[in-house]
Amino acid sequence: MRRLLSSVTNLRNPSLLSTKDCTFPPPFNPFHFFNDQSSSTLCTHQTTRILQGHLLRRYLLPFDAFLTRSLLSWYSKSGSMSDAAKLFDIIPQPDVISCNIMISGYKQSKLFEESWRFFCKMHFLGFEMNERSYGSVLSACTSLHAPPPLFSELVFCHAVKMGFFLDEVVQSALIDSFSKSFRFRDAYKVFRDTLSPNVYCWNAVIAGALRNQDYGSVFDIFYEMCGGFQKPDSHTYSSVLAACASLEKLRFGKVVQARVIKCGAEDVFVNTAIVDLYAKCGHMAEAREVFSRIPNPSVVSWTVMLSGFTKSDDATSALEIFKEMRRSGVEVSSRTVTSVISACGRPSMVSEASQVHAWVLKSEFYVDSSVASSLISMYSKRGDIHLSEQVFKNLKGAQRPNVVNVMISSFSQNKKPDKAIRLFTRMLQEGLIPDEFSVCSLLSVLDSLSLGKQIHSYILKSGLVLDLTVGSSLFTMYSKCGSLEESFSLFQEIPVKDNACWASMISGYNEYGNLREAIGLFREMLSDGTSPDESTLSAVLTVCASLPSLPRSKEIHGYALRAGIDKGMPVGSALVNTYSKCGSLKLARQVYDRLPEMDPVSCSSLISGYAQHGLTQDGFFLFRDMVMSGFTLDSFAVSSILKAAALSDASSLGSQVHAYITKIGLSTEPSVGSSLLTMYSKFGSIEDCCKAFNQISGPDLIAWTALIASFAQHGKGNEALQVFSLMKEKGVKPDKVTFVGVLSACSHGGLVEEAYINLNSMVKDYGIEPENRHYACMVDALGRSGRLREAESFINNMPIKADALVWGTLLAACRLHEDVELGKLAAKKAIELEPSDAGAYVSLSNILAEVGEWEEVEETRKLMKGKGAEKEPGWSFI
Repeated sequence: MRRLLSSVTNLRNPSLLSTKDCTFPPPFNPFHFFNDQSSSTLCTHQTTRILQGHLLRRYLLPFDAFLTRSLLSWYSKSGSMSDAAKLFDIIPQPDVISCNIMISGYKQSKLFEESWRFFCKMHFLGFEMNERSYGSVLSACTSLHAPPPLFSELVFCHAVKMGFFLDEVVQSALIDSFSKSFRFRDAYKVFRDTLSPNVYCWNAVIAGALRNQDYGSVFDIFYEMCGGFQKPDSHTYSSVLAACASLEKLRFGKVVQARVIKCGAEDVFVNTAIVDLYAKCGHMAEAREVFSRIPNPSVVSWTVMLSGFTKSDDATSALEIFKEMRRSGVEVSSRTVTSVISACGRPSMVSEASQVHAWVLKSEFYVDSSVASSLISMYSKRGDIHLSEQVFKNLKGAQRPNVVNVMISSFSQNKKPDKAIRLFTRMLQEGLIPDEFSVCSLLSVLDSLSLGKQIHSYILKSGLVLDLTVGSSLFTMYSKCGSLEESFSLFQEIPVKDNACWASMISGYNEYGNLREAIGLFREMLSDGTSPDESTLSAVLTVCASLPSLPRSKEIHGYALRAGIDKGMPVGSALVNTYSKCGSLKLARQVYDRLPEMDPVSCSSLISGYAQHGLTQDGFFLFRDMVMSGFTLDSFAVSSILKAAALSDASSLGSQVHAYITKIGLSTEPSVGSSLLTMYSKFGSIEDCCKAFNQISGPDLIAWTALIASFAQHGKGNEALQVFSLMKEKGVKPDKVTFVGVLSACSHGGLVEEAYINLNSMVKDYGIEPENRHYACMVDALGRSGRLREAESFINNMPIKADALVWGTLLAACRLHEDVELGKLAAKKAIELEPSDAGAYVSLSNILAEVGEWEEVEETRKLMKGKGAEKEPGWSFI
């Protein structure tokens, strides 16, 4: 201990060590030591304990009030609150200053509940607290996990009772408390009750408005402050600049910056806020210039620059900033690391991501939950979910709730619902609490109504149902699972609906063909006083495309023009799609040409529109222009041009597109591979179909179904069934469309018994209720094999009413086998169901003509003419 006290004295008097004579330093004086501000650099837990031992031996503790308070303060600053409490307990007559040190110490050590309890204990023992006591405990109560307004209000009521209501320290603490509890109106009332608010009160209310995203109040209060006696300081300017950054109001931010320069209020905090303003507004050159003028940038300054480059999608500059930061010697924070990891999220940055990950493993940041979450998220966004899972497994005991939530979201985003559900269940079993983001992600991938209802029960129990995002995800889940009534019921229970809610419900109605209800919901939204944003207008335009309704599309377009939101990509892309599907290709092209940037979704919509209306050449010209401009098309646009190539029946064009696809590396994409497969099937090349399928990396259900349908169309029933069996072995679950292909293959191949087996398997093995198109395939199989009476009996015993397609299929079989009587019956049923369809009239007329019943042929043609049904003229390339 003597050596320590001697070294402390020497450190404070280094000249003593350089003297030639060996004179001893003067004896240690604790009063001088604690009064000297430079001594605070030696404040550690070990030093404080040694000092306490020395003072006890000299009988100065706990009798000297100054030394006792000084030691209490040092224990608090070093985070040793247990030692501080022991020292406090031996003070014979503790005063309010000692109590304040304890309350403030607990707060600084984030022991907020202990701070509150100590305050209550002192009050119970009869201590008279002062304004600093109330200010500190109010600040601690604000950070409690228990309802902070309750404790804050109790303390404030007691402060009012004791006459401290008008004290600025108490009022600023209460303003801060209300603001952090998202009760800005109450905070503002307290501020207005302040007779002469000091700069702390002004800063507290401005910061509160910022925290509650009431940016208008931030600017109004700032203007008022500038016109009064209290002048803004660096904290004021930082808050106002942060509001400008949040709103991306660069012009007003520059005005504030000019005032800062004029007043000479520039410091590291204000300059960092200015850098953040330029970065969030996308002006990274100006941000870099301001950053270069900061003498000693803090870790926050570096992180703001790094985040700005990441947001601007300039990963190279972000990594350069990180290297500069490390060379400068500034201590890296976890937030800095998460920004660096986010910068490496692009698929092209595999090497950089590996290097950053390796650096994280070497550093202490690997155990930080926010850094681990960022790593998981980075790999997930790149599609490397197995690496995300590996990072998660390596955490072992450090799997905190936020990390588990991110892993659930990652599984959901990568379409791994089974793993997401298992992890969610494990999380609940271990007593961890899922957050709203993981619950929303899980709901987005659920396709089981029973499981969805179980998650719904948990949401109700946990209180997450009050969250707007969770409520929206919940009714969207019911909508996806086909329970529209329950979905709409939950939608109506949401008290205040935002645009995301309206858009989701409109999309749900559209998905299940309830188009009139979707339009009605949009009208209800307008009458409710909600102004549609881009997402809602895009959803309504999609409904207009499904109707299709050109007049309504133009009305929505007009609304978007008046609201000034027609130039954005979401609405512009939706307009191109809607006009294309409504057949107004001229308008679609005009909107497309005015889009602010090239968009693969709009391009694919316009190409599809050209192809569907016979303008395949225009579609190929658009495709060529996109390629020649250097724009790399995505899988959606490429799939659209392949469909156009299939419709054009120009195999040479299809081969050229295939070559381009191979060149840009999209031939392994399931959606592109499926479109290639379908195109070659229409060209009659089943061999090329198989090649295209074999190139697909991880074929999805659509790819398997396309291959089955291709074999079916070419009369290769056995091969189609073999593919179907292989698909099931791979664990791919068939849907209704797959079974149409399978049953069609059975009918084309004359495999009647296999058709019966697969039809029964739909319900028995997969719970899929057959529709008329499935029954039509079965009737076709029976009809092709000549079992017409069995086909008639099959139709009469169907669990659902047969439509015109089913009867038309039987009619075609009757013509093939010249069964006139049954053909007349089938034709009669088909005409009753669809009197305007020319197919049934033509088939019946041909049957009658083949057996020479010309009078009935004439009557059939007159009936067809009277119903307004017209036969489509045939055409040929020859």
